[in-house]
Amino acid sequence: MVEYENDKTLSELLKAISDTTRRSLLTQLCQQGTSRVTDLANYYDMSLNAVSKHIKILEKAGLVTRKTIGRTHWIEASLEQISVVDDWFKDLKFIWELRLEKLDEILNSGEDKND
Repeated sequence: MVEYENDKTLSELLKAISDTTRRSLLTQLCQQGTSRVTDLANYYDMSLNAVSKHIKILEKAGLVTRKTIGRTHWIEASLEQISVVDDWFKDLKFIWELRLEKLDEILNSGEDKND
């Protein structure tokens, strides 16, 4: 198995976005911009504490940032880390393209022998 250079970061990102609530929170932040934690919590049928825990997981993965002004916590999407996931998918796509090219070569070489 090939060792991916950003494996730990990739794992944290994929774990963070594996939950539907966290994906929804991230989508909300991208659509609405910087929001208060309490405003985000209003969209979900769960406690403010539960929403805050989801936000902390997104923070740990680097997908959101938090700015505290007084007692108000403002959350903002920070999607720079998404490039790690994007690069991984590009690598997978490249590997499959190579395999398909090799298969095409094998299939075409068989046709040449039959001519």
